[in-house]
Amino acid sequence: MANANTAADIIRERIRAAGGSLPWAEVMQIALYEPGAGYYRRGVRRIGRTGDFFTSVSVGPAFGELLGLFVEREWRGAGAPQDFVIIEQGAHDGTLAADILRGLERKSPELFANVRYIIVEPDNDHRVAQLKTLANFSSKLSQVNNLNELAAMPEQAVFLCNELPDAMPVHRVQFIDGAWKEMWVRVAPSGEFELGPESLSSTRLADELADIRKVLPDGFITEVNLAMLDWLRELAAAQFSGRILILDYGHSAEDYFAPERRAGSLRRYVAHQSDDRVLENLGECDLTAHVNFTRLAQQALDCGLEISDFIEQGRFLTRLFAESESSSHIPRDAGWLRQFHSLTHPGIMGRAFHALVLGKNLSADDPLTEKLSANARQRLGL
Repeated sequence: MANANTAADIIRERIRAAGGSLPWAEVMQIALYEPGAGYYRRGVRRIGRTGDFFTSVSVGPAFGELLGLFVEREWRGAGAPQDFVIIEQGAHDGTLAADILRGLERKSPELFANVRYIIVEPDNDHRVAQLKTLANFSSKLSQVNNLNELAAMPEQAVFLCNELPDAMPVHRVQFIDGAWKEMWVRVAPSGEFELGPESLSSTRLADELADIRKVLPDGFITEVNLAMLDWLRELAAAQFSGRILILDYGHSAEDYFAPERRAGSLRRYVAHQSDDRVLENLGECDLTAHVNFTRLAQQALDCGLEISDFIEQGRFLTRLFAESESSSHIPRDAGWLRQFHSLTHPGIMGRAFHALVLGKNLSADDPLTEKLSANARQRLGL
């Protein structure tokens, strides 16, 4: 018999208490983030070849070293201040932070001497793992529970996250007979979970769907990430100025609502295998949905942020490397070149992942050009 504290049992109990069904977004929240039961709340998950999924960080330290070039560019663009902060959210065990700091220590000693690293992390297990991974950089590191705790910090900073919005709970909806229905989770007579269309769970979701202007085929399924929009609003209100770098997989709205995506993008990952059997093994596997970058960019504009760039990860990293003054200090042995190839090749990670770069309270002498911003808006359909 399953432990009463498993995510699946918690979901069954809350379905019963709610009168027979829960919106998928609530089920996904429990399955991933319920304390002591969710997939990300039962210790630090292994990422990479021995885990359930593979990220850019898993490729090797080259990813962090390349992002270090981005940090250095922003630091120089801000006038090389003596107190500069890197903020990371969704840092997992701290590997990316260690790779960035190790790279800066080797190739940009002046910046390294002036930089601090803040990780936004509410989970204690992840905090402990980050402290262990970053033990050699303990004097540089601090941790906060949430974005609201970033109040006491210098004006200039860089914020970055890798594969964060895609792991936020999403509402799953279906276009049926000219109207939107939301997918709710019920318990079938067999005891298994099942998804079925019901009324929308909130007026906010209805308003969000009303803004979708595309003509969609009957039966079209997609995801709406309201949690992502809330998160960006909090980020925009946080007390820092500088660049925001969001790396994730997803699409512009034009591609997000393309007819060939009529089944949506919600997937589960187990031992590097992905499928659409999202109701199975809840709490025991990762759940994820692609990011609608156009909607995220629209929210950024609504929150007073600027759109600086939107480009495929491969092109973003290649351009960073080609334009950086200090890229020559990065050793380029065969292993590093293999990592660079994996991160930038269109058939591996170069095209599926995108970089959305936003500006927050930037100065007039911003290092990124208006042309990049205009190109980003065009790619996003804005």
